[in-house]
Amino acid sequence: MPNAVDDATEKVYNMFLQMKEAAELIDKEMIRNWVKDLVYTKTYCGLKFQEAIISYLAKQQNVSYRLANPDEEALGIDGFIGKQPVSIKPSTYDSKEMILPEHIDVPIITYEKKKGYITIFYPDNLFGEKQSTLF
Repeated sequence: MPNAVDDATEKVYNMFLQMKEAAELIDKEMIRNWVKDLVYTKTYCGLKFQEAIISYLAKQQNVSYRLANPDEEALGIDGFIGKQPVSIKPSTYDSKEMILPEHIDVPIITYEKKKGYITIFYPDNLFGEKQSTLF
């Protein structure tokens, strides 16, 4: 394959040109809209989902719950169901696992937001069942 390096260089350079062109379309207003969506929608909704899921599962297990304090959050803990620390993540977190260098040493509960309800997934050994639905 005598042309392998030249062929690969051409492909990578063409992708670079496409990325450069796309980057030139980004303006301050686009960044502002992205930041607003991240701060107001995704962060706010994510925090509301965390508390709703933790309180729902605690009620299902007939135990108390509490949200994590800042020191606990630094360890990846979002709250406690009874005495069990848990982390709450959207189901897309699983696909980001290889990208994010985060290591969480507590059970991870994931959720999928559907129209009108949330489906919750958690490890079998957490409550003895695999999934629950929050309406």
